[in-house]
Amino acid sequence: MSSLSTAYLIHGEEELLRLEALDQIRHTARTQGYTDRKVMTIDAGFDWSLIWSEIQSVGLFADKKFLELHVLSGKPGKEGSAVLLQLIDQLAADTCIVLVLPKLDRAQMQSKWFTAWSKKATVIEAKSIGASLLPQWIKNRLAQHDLSIEPDALALFAEKVEGNLLAARQEIDKLALLYPEAQTIGLQAIENAIADVARFDVFQLASAWMSGDAARLLRLLDGLSIHEGEPVLLLWAVSEDIRILLKVLAALKQGQPIAELRRSLRLWGDKQTLAPLAAKRIGPARLLAALQSCAQIDRQIKGVHSGNAWSQTKQLLLSLTY
Repeated sequence: MSSLSTAYLIHGEEELLRLEALDQIRHTARTQGYTDRKVMTIDAGFDWSLIWSEIQSVGLFADKKFLELHVLSGKPGKEGSAVLLQLIDQLAADTCIVLVLPKLDRAQMQSKWFTAWSKKATVIEAKSIGASLLPQWIKNRLAQHDLSIEPDALALFAEKVEGNLLAARQEIDKLALLYPEAQTIGLQAIENAIADVARFDVFQLASAWMSGDAARLLRLLDGLSIHEGEPVLLLWAVSEDIRILLKVLAALKQGQPIAELRRSLRLWGDKQTLAPLAAKRIGPARLLAALQSCAQIDRQIKGVHSGNAWSQTKQLLLSLTY
C-alpha cells in the first residue's frame, strides 16, 4: 500500500483478513506521518460526540490524525448512522478514519451511511474463505515463504484447519520456521507439524451435504458431536436449508432465473452454486421426507420420542449426500 486514503471501510466475517487489512493501513499511516493514533471501540451506550471531540482536538505538534472506529455489532443505530454520514461528508486531508465492522446483514449494506462510505472510502471486504477456496489460499500463503506443498499434504492441511483461518496462518508461519529453505512440504511434514485446529461450525455442514461430500460431512459431524450437547442449533440450520431447497425447486418450476432466485432467497457464498444443484439432485419427495425426519429428531431432543438424536441426524444428512 503506497498511498493512504482519508477513509477506509473494512467489513466482513473473516477476522484474520480484517486484522491484516487494518495492520497494513496502520503501517502505511505510520510511514506517512500519522503519529496521532486513537482507537475507539463502539458498543451499546457509546457517546458518539466523543468522535467529534477527538477529531477537533489539536495535538501538541499538530500531528496527522489516525482514527480507528470499531463498531462491534456492525449496527451504529440512528445516532451513529447520522454521525457516520457527517464524518464521510467532512473528511479532512490531515485525518485518516478507518471504520471496522464485522459481517453486515443486507439491511446495513443498503443503509445510507454504508452507501455513502462505499462511495467515498476505500472499501475492503473480508470475505470468508470457504472449503473450496481454502487449499489455494494455503498454497498462496506458503508461496510467500518460498514453500510449495504436495497435493495430498495440502488436502490434509486444509482438512485440519478448515473454519479457522487464523490458526491456518499460525501453522503456515510454523512451517516457515521449521523449513526455512525453499522446498516442497510433504504429507509427513504436515502430519508431524500441523495441529488439528478445525473449528467445526454447524453452518459449514450445508456445503458438505449439498455438494454430496459424505466424508467431509462425517468429519464435521464427529467434531460437532464431541463439543456440543444435543444438536439443537444444527437441526434448526438443516431444517432451514431444506426449506430453502424446496423454495428453490418451486421457483425453478415457475421459470424464475437463477440470478433472481439467489437474490430473493438470499443465497450467499457456496450456497449460490450448491443450492440449485442440490435441490434438483435430491428432489421434492426426499426433501419433504427429510423435513419430517427433522420433526422426529426435534421430538427426540425434547424427550417426547425415544432414540439418539445425533445418530438420527447423521443418518438424515448422509441420506442427503447422494
